[in-house]
Amino acid sequence: MNKQCLEIDDLDAAAIERILANAIAWKQKPASLPKVLEGRGAALLFEKPSARTRTSTEMAVYTLGGHPVYIRPEEVGLDTRETVEDVARTLAGYTALIAGRTFSHRTLERMADAVAIPVINLLSDAAHPCQALADVLTLREQWGSIEGRRLAFIGDGNNVAASIAYAAALTGMEFSIASPPGFELPEPVVERVRNLGGTIDTFIEPGDAADGADVLYSDVFTSMGQEAERAKRVESFRAYQVDLALMTTAKPNALFMHCLPAHRGEEVTSEVIDGPQSIIWPQAANRMDSVRALMVELLEGS
Repeated sequence: MNKQCLEIDDLDAAAIERILANAIAWKQKPASLPKVLEGRGAALLFEKPSARTRTSTEMAVYTLGGHPVYIRPEEVGLDTRETVEDVARTLAGYTALIAGRTFSHRTLERMADAVAIPVINLLSDAAHPCQALADVLTLREQWGSIEGRRLAFIGDGNNVAASIAYAAALTGMEFSIASPPGFELPEPVVERVRNLGGTIDTFIEPGDAADGADVLYSDVFTSMGQEAERAKRVESFRAYQVDLALMTTAKPNALFMHCLPAHRGEEVTSEVIDGPQSIIWPQAANRMDSVRALMVELLEGS
């Protein structure tokens, strides 16, 4: 078992299955939660703010018996006051794990190379594995088995899309994505999905990706750090809004997911996000349950 989770395929299919099964079991019987962080701390380093990620991760640490230590970027000064490696080594002297929400994926790789304790990616420019875990957990709860189901991602071929594509490959789901030209999933990501044994189809037209899908997934058109591109992105993605018409292209009982925050009226309409097919609130709540089970997997495996 790898001591880090910087991308979802740092976990193998068996580890993901254990994480999902444990997350569901501990939701049903919270008293059975293993206190693997009893008397220990977890360093939570945030270069980017987040309501869901911070709250879910802090509560995961707390319910495992530990103490979450929230660290702002100015408190450590990565590669200004100290090198990334020296910051990681310092935190490893006080805490049982490091979880980071960073601009650069390389920052997390350098941390993981420098320490022996688990390092978890809470979001980087390349990956969002904890979101992908929460997503497959949510679908497992909805359907029981997710193998053979088809998830269609509508929008930017970004970090979230990449992690979900890898998670789909490792759990037996099919994955399709529709993106405007210039915003597709990078070819190395597509190749990596196929090397994991996954089924992935890429399209330009949203309706082609959504056709026959069991779930439609959307994300913001402009992510944090891309504000200067907002006007261009809004125009480029105008046809990629998930509305009721697009939902009818998918299967009749298809679900809708969004990693949040959502820009209502932009990438998704309020009718969809508040409608009966939307499962965004259980999806958001599962951020805590999935990262908690991931922490146990990494700590016990390490």
